[in-house]
This record gives sequence, C-alpha cells and structure tokens, in this order.
Amino acid sequence: MANKKDDSEEDEFALFREEMRDATRIRQNRLIHNKPKPVAKAIRQKIMDDEYQGETFSDMFSPETVGNEEYLEYRGPGIQHKLFGKLRNGKVHIEAELDLHGMTIAKAEPSLSEFLEFCQQQQIRCVRIIHGKGWGSRDNKPVLKSKLNHWLRQSEIVLAFCSATIDDGGTGALYVLLKRLFQE
Repeated sequence: MANKKDDSEEDEFALFREEMRDATRIRQNRLIHNKPKPVAKAIRQKIMDDEYQGETFSDMFSPETVGNEEYLEYRGPGIQHKLFGKLRNGKVHIEAELDLHGMTIAKAEPSLSEFLEFCQQQQIRCVRIIHGKGWGSRDNKPVLKSKLNHWLRQSEIVLAFCSATIDDGGTGALYVLLKRLFQE
C-alpha cells in the first residue's frame, strides 16, 4: 500500500516538473507587507505657561450652575442634525483629549484656550474634554462643568458640544466639535 502512495506522489511531482519546464524562476529579495494604518492616539495637552495670550473667555455675568449629573448640549448654527446625532452617540472619531479634572478655574481657562487653539492649528475636528462631575468641590457643585458650558458657547472655534457617552466619561466629560481652520 505504501508503494502505491509513493508512486502516485512521484507521478504528480513528475507531471508538475514537466508542466513547469519552460517556466523561468523569479528572483526577489524583498517581501512586501501590507501594514495596517496606525490608530490615531489622543493627544494629552499640558499647561505650558500661564503667560499664554490666546482666546480669553468673558466672565461678565455668572454662568448658570448646572447639576452634577446634568446632560449638557449646544449646537451652533449650521450644524447638521445627522452630524450632531453622531457626536451625541460618540460616533465621531476623537482626535485629542484635555483633562481639566481637578484643576482650578485659574488653571483651567488658559489650558482650555491653549488646547482649542492648538487643535485648530493641527486641523483637529473632534475632541473630548474631561471636566469631572464636581463631587469633590465645595458644596458638591460642578464649578468647572458650569464654566465650561459657558466658555465653550463663547468660543468661535467651537461648533457644537454635548456630554459624552457613559463609556467616555458620561456627564463628567464633553465631546466638542471644532471649526476647521482653512489655510490658503
């Protein structure tokens, strides 16, 4: 039985060699791999200087205090319903992140201004800003959350924002859609 198997394999190899006798061997010393594209990583912005002279936000009147678990939402003029729906559902790709959680207002305002300016220069379209829920602040009131709600509405760079999904921080974070800077 073993001889029949060996003979049939020999016949197949002989047939293969016969068919390939006119073939020319291709020599190649490089192997081409299709590498997957790298995944974009969030950029964590650090406070550079307190001397930053970017966008400043008005505090002429005291913003409404929002609740710890209150959902925030703002949609500027011209923002499509479908795009805003994607933002609200966390379906827009987050390209950068700023963590203001635990900062004072004095540090958070220049950090936010600098971050927004940086994102616009880098053509970043959607970011997440973590502000926390305010449980650790005096009177358990979300001071930063209220200020951010007020500041982002003033910014010319911000097109829309809303509270993040549960997976991305819930009512302790915001998705922010930014205006593109068109360069000539």
